Amino acid sequence: MVGPWEIHSLDPASNGVFFTRLQVAETLVEVDGKGSLLPGLASAWSVSEDGLQWRFTLRPHAHFHDGTEVSAEQVAWALQQARGKPGVLQSAPIAVMEARDGALLVTLHEPFAPLAAVLAHPSTQILARAAYDDRGQVIRVIGSGPYQIAQLQQPQRVETIRFDGWDGPKPAIEQVSYLTVGRAESRTLMAESGQADIAWGLDPVSIRRLQQAPRVSIASVTLPRTIQLKLNGADPRLSEPAVRRALSLATDRVGMATALLRDPEMAATQLFPPSLREWHQPGLSPLAYDVKAAQAAFAAAGWQPGSDGVLQRGDERFALTLRTFPDRPELPLLATALQAQWKAVGVDLKVAVGNSSEIPAGHQDGTLQLGLYARNYALVPDPLVTLMGDLAPGGSDWGVMHWQSAALTNQLARLGRDKLPTDEAAALRLNIATHLQQELPLLPIAWYRQSAAVSRDLKGFELDPQERSYYLTRLSWGQP
Repeated sequence: MVGPWEIHSLDPASNGVFFTRLQVAETLVEVDGKGSLLPGLASAWSVSEDGLQWRFTLRPHAHFHDGTEVSAEQVAWALQQARGKPGVLQSAPIAVMEARDGALLVTLHEPFAPLAAVLAHPSTQILARAAYDDRGQVIRVIGSGPYQIAQLQQPQRVETIRFDGWDGPKPAIEQVSYLTVGRAESRTLMAESGQADIAWGLDPVSIRRLQQAPRVSIASVTLPRTIQLKLNGADPRLSEPAVRRALSLATDRVGMATALLRDPEMAATQLFPPSLREWHQPGLSPLAYDVKAAQAAFAAAGWQPGSDGVLQRGDERFALTLRTFPDRPELPLLATALQAQWKAVGVDLKVAVGNSSEIPAGHQDGTLQLGLYARNYALVPDPLVTLMGDLAPGGSDWGVMHWQSAALTNQLARLGRDKLPTDEAAALRLNIATHLQQELPLLPIAWYRQSAAVSRDLKGFELDPQERSYYLTRLSWGQP
């Protein structure tokens, strides 16, 4: 397999999804393609009547790749390591995680309905004790999945082999290798020539080309993912909702989706895509493209064109830097299109294409003005958990920056804490979506369709709409 994603870290807290996708590591709870929760390392779970105690019964014959047992004690220990690092576990009001009578018992300070969904997040994957050093840092990935790591060379290559101690059905594919290939054109050529059996991260031009290639077929699926702009609300040019709406009005989403993504249906009319059925709001007034309205909004906020055509307010010029990265090949293209579109209304936008880590780093040190990236709202099967992090009052690496709403924070907390009637929960989700549409602390650009080129010699290939797994155990070689 080849793809654009580098292996930046072995720690589940920062790169966990890579090893769950390769089916090397497992989480307590699994997820099907529709987002429903399934048994993982936990064969079953239950919650007390007051919602404060959760009991997870473990799969009885699971072992780590070093031969040690997946015990309740090790599960509790591994989750404690995860809880001590930035991640979704910190969003849960956990008092104690402990092994009791061969099961994992989680005691909460207050009810938290999405706990099982949190324990499906890749950052909560369970690794063996030998995976950690004395300081609790992950130094090797020793999971319990159907594949184990044979060789790993950061940041570009990982090779796995079938784990004979796996307690599930024996996979047909014995060995899998993944190589990071930065250029989409190179990945396309490798798929076309047969050098790669699966190629991920294809741009629209490559997809059209490969549709004519005899060796491969193209698989596609719509994801619960949104390409969005993160805006620094502390920047005086971006702090006013009226100005953020003006930037939105200056953004031709349909044009970009049609010309660059070759898929006009992916133009984002709101933050939540239709694949997030509970959160997408069909009745919400859609984000529109209107250059004259954008110019009027800028003028109303005191921004007037200067001698060079760039908007000015006093001594301040409307000049910004947008950071993005090439891991997803459409991002630099969309950034360049935004640069041209915003120039038409007097915004001087510089595009800086670098490493994906520069966006969270810029959030932390305050230097980020704009960040363009694709956000997966289903890494935790319940999007509420991701939103509680992304929209937290203190902001989030991949969420809001210097923007907060006490009302929205309370509404999110109610959804997570209280057992609400269906209609009341739906009303809260509508309120949240409406508030985000009005304030635009995150600017939706496009929804997302994932594609992969697959060798016709491989049978059983399937894309995971939740982006959790490559479903390697479902693959087999066709008959020659």
